[in-house]
Amino acid sequence: MALSRWILVLTFLIPAPLASQEPPPRFASESQSRLHFFNSSTNLVSGSAFARPGMPQEADDDRKSPALAAVYSLLLPGMGELYAGNYSSGKYFTIADGVLWLTFIAFELHGNALRDDARAYSAARAGVITAGKDDQFFVDVGNFMNIDDYNQKQLRDREPDRLYDPALGYAWNWSSNTDRLLYRDQRVASENMYNNQKFVIAALIVNRVVSAINAARAAVAHNNALEEAMRDVEFSASVMGGVTGPHGIMLSVKKGL
Repeated sequence: MALSRWILVLTFLIPAPLASQEPPPRFASESQSRLHFFNSSTNLVSGSAFARPGMPQEADDDRKSPALAAVYSLLLPGMGELYAGNYSSGKYFTIADGVLWLTFIAFELHGNALRDDARAYSAARAGVITAGKDDQFFVDVGNFMNIDDYNQKQLRDREPDRLYDPALGYAWNWSSNTDRLLYRDQRVASENMYNNQKFVIAALIVNRVVSAINAARAAVAHNNALEEAMRDVEFSASVMGGVTGPHGIMLSVKKGL
């Protein structure tokens, strides 16, 4: 495995001129004492002052919350992946969300246009007063030639509460059965547009759920990669100039690639 290395040279412990002017140690105990001093300094520099404390803190700062990533994607598909650093896959959920919303709006506009045209046609061909009527009334207008046929059917079925009162503006009478069928087809087409919106809403929900799962997995993968990178970092230190002429400490940082 190839290694990349950073080397930091610390010369503040023992200045080079002073180190060169000192005579070599006369006794073995002095050499051992000086070696012990540099070993302690090395441990201090590499273990507590410079090397270790900063790295875990940076790793903690860079970690991503899978739960937060999922919430972001539930609100707007793809945003959780962007937060987790993997928008290359999240962008497709964002695009799909936009296309679905455009489809929903198109169905709404087209359904409204078909509904309005059908009701205007019923007013022109059957004398329907469209203001203030509910959807069920327009369904009944398409199923019966006139109000008398409708009311007689309700009486036969013993449902008098469903009768329409002509005096209240609920009368109609189609000029031909062809006109009635044309109106009914147009009204059914408008209802189909509204029903298609339900499938679009279901697709919007599914897109959010799938994006949330993908975002959470991206956050977990990001954290695992970060931990793996931290495990590959190695620290070491050595005395520059040897024991007899020390003039600093060399701190090496190795990271596997």
